[in-house]
Amino acid sequence: MPIPEDVTGDEIDKDVRQELQSLPKTLAEDVAKNLVMVARLIDEDPEGAYGYSKVALRLASRVAAVREAGGFAAYATQRYSEALAEFRAARRMTGGVELWPVMADCERGLGRPEKALDMAGAPEVNKLDKAGQVEMRLVAAGARRDMGQLDAAIVTLQSPELAAGSVQPWTARLRYAYADALLAAGREGEAREWFAKALEADRDGSTDASDRLAELDGVDFVDALDEDGTDATVVEKAADEADGPVAAEAEADAGAGHERDADDRDED
Repeated sequence: MPIPEDVTGDEIDKDVRQELQSLPKTLAEDVAKNLVMVARLIDEDPEGAYGYSKVALRLASRVAAVREAGGFAAYATQRYSEALAEFRAARRMTGGVELWPVMADCERGLGRPEKALDMAGAPEVNKLDKAGQVEMRLVAAGARRDMGQLDAAIVTLQSPELAAGSVQPWTARLRYAYADALLAAGREGEAREWFAKALEADRDGSTDASDRLAELDGVDFVDALDEDGTDATVVEKAADEADGPVAAEAEADAGAGHERDADDRDED
C-alpha cells in the first residue's frame, strides 16, 4: 500500500522502535512506516488502517507491537474474532495484561458477555493500572447491559473514580457511560446531571455529551443553509413575515392595484 512521502517511520513510539530492532534495517523501516499509517488512519479511516496493519503483519508477525496494532485495527473495523486472536498473540509474546480489557470487549462483540464478565473478575484485573481498571469496569457494565441487567450495570459504574472530583483521561467516558445507563433506566434527571458532568470533563471531545444534553433539553439543531445554499433562518423569517401584518398590507395594496388596473381598462 502507498506510503506518503512525509512518513519516515521515525514517528513511532521509541518502545516499538526498539522492538523492531530485531529485524533487518530496511525491513524494520518498512514495518515502522506501515505502523505509522495504522496510527494515523485508525480513527478517521479504520478500513485503511486495517489494510496497512495487514501489510505490517505479513512483514513482521513475530513482533508483539505489530500483532497489537493488527488487533486494534481489526477491533476498529469490528472484526472481533480476528482482533481477539491478535491481542492474544501479543499478550503471549509480552506476558503483559494491558490488553485484558479490550480482549474482554472483543468477547462482548462476539456476543459472549458472560465471558467478558468472567474476565472482569479474573486475577489479571488486579495487575492493571488505574486506567486499565476503569476500562475493565466500563466493559463489565457494557456486558451487564448486553444481558439486560441495567440496574447491575449502573451499580458496576458506581465507583470511587466516578465520584472523584479530579479529571483524569478516563473521567469523561466513565461519567458518560453512567449517564447513558441512567437514561436507559428512565432516570432522566440524574442522567442529565451526569451528561453535564461528562461534558465538563470532556476536554478532547471524546464523547457526544453536548448533543445528548441538547437532546434532553429539547434543542433541535438544523443546518444554517438549506440544500440550494439559501440561509434557512432568512427563509424562515421571510415565511413568518409573509403570514404577518406586513404581508396582509402588501396583499391589500396588490388588490387595490388590480382594481385600479380594471378601472383603467373600463375607461379605455
